[in-house]
Amino acid sequence: MANIVIDRIRKSFGTFEALKEVSLTINDGEFVSLLGPSGCGKTTLLRIIAGLETATSGDVLIGGKSVIGLPPKERGLAMVFQNYAVFPHMTVYENVAFGLRMQKADDARVKAQVEKAAGLLHIEQYLDRYPNKLSGGQRQRVAVARALAVEPKVLLMDEPLSNLDALLRLEMRTELKTVLQSAGTTTIYVTHDQTEAMGLSDRIAVMHNGVVEQVGTPVNVYNYPATRFVGGFIGNPPMNFIKVPVTNGQVAAGSEPLTAPKDSGNEVILGLRGEAVQLAPLPLGLEMKVRVAEPMGSHLLLTGSIHDQPVRVILPSSETVRSGDVIGLKLDPNRITWLSPESGKSIPAVTA
Repeated sequence: MANIVIDRIRKSFGTFEALKEVSLTINDGEFVSLLGPSGCGKTTLLRIIAGLETATSGDVLIGGKSVIGLPPKERGLAMVFQNYAVFPHMTVYENVAFGLRMQKADDARVKAQVEKAAGLLHIEQYLDRYPNKLSGGQRQRVAVARALAVEPKVLLMDEPLSNLDALLRLEMRTELKTVLQSAGTTTIYVTHDQTEAMGLSDRIAVMHNGVVEQVGTPVNVYNYPATRFVGGFIGNPPMNFIKVPVTNGQVAAGSEPLTAPKDSGNEVILGLRGEAVQLAPLPLGLEMKVRVAEPMGSHLLLTGSIHDQPVRVILPSSETVRSGDVIGLKLDPNRITWLSPESGKSIPAVTA
């Protein structure tokens, strides 16, 4: 196993700068997701680590040694692609054994490693089958088994579950987490799916426009977003952003004003997770005009507005709120993220 240090990596395609001095450290045995929308640079960064793309500048170190200039096969890593990339003319056994054969491993090691990897991914019964006799989920298991069979120092995964249906993605996510925790392999996982990143990762690196906007545990990134982009990208529904005036250092929120951060100026953005509220009778609570109330089984999803700005909030399914109601909401001051209207960056709250 090995740690990975990404040191000020830049990548330009002509005049377009895809990566802007990205730096990130992944610890030995850690699972880190590169999370962000299409075009943010996450796959480009993964390909640079793999040696499939050349960086414009910067360095990548694996196990303390620079791999810039080394071909992919000499970097001690394995990669799982979005489209599985299993060989249709080979059996499952031959597919899983492929990397070991390229390493010229002897037959005994090949057999032992194939059986070990197949056992981890629960595909032992398919070893004699060809890929066209397998489901999409089974083919993805074969691709992961092939990567793990060579016992790589680093495992790179590029949107490996995106071609699967929702139920199969959930099943494979559970399997992946179990397998990779058991293997202890340092893993970098590229995805645009925040649910995958939240469920699988030790830490998440949220990328946007070629930069890493925040790195942290799933809980910290969710609860304490460093920027408006991070808060809006992570969460379903995403974080609400309400621009509110600041008067004498206070923000009106029903009968209990909130203390705004220092140097907030005349207005500030209040970042609020949908579930960080409780019903409160007016005028005690902050007024919300409910446009649509949707019973979701486990909760009640309300879409409406506060201060004429769109919001979505989550209440217990036991609450009786209907479309068209005007309700009061009590905010949890410990779960508010304050953001600058100018920079979109978070502002530290005033502590007692």
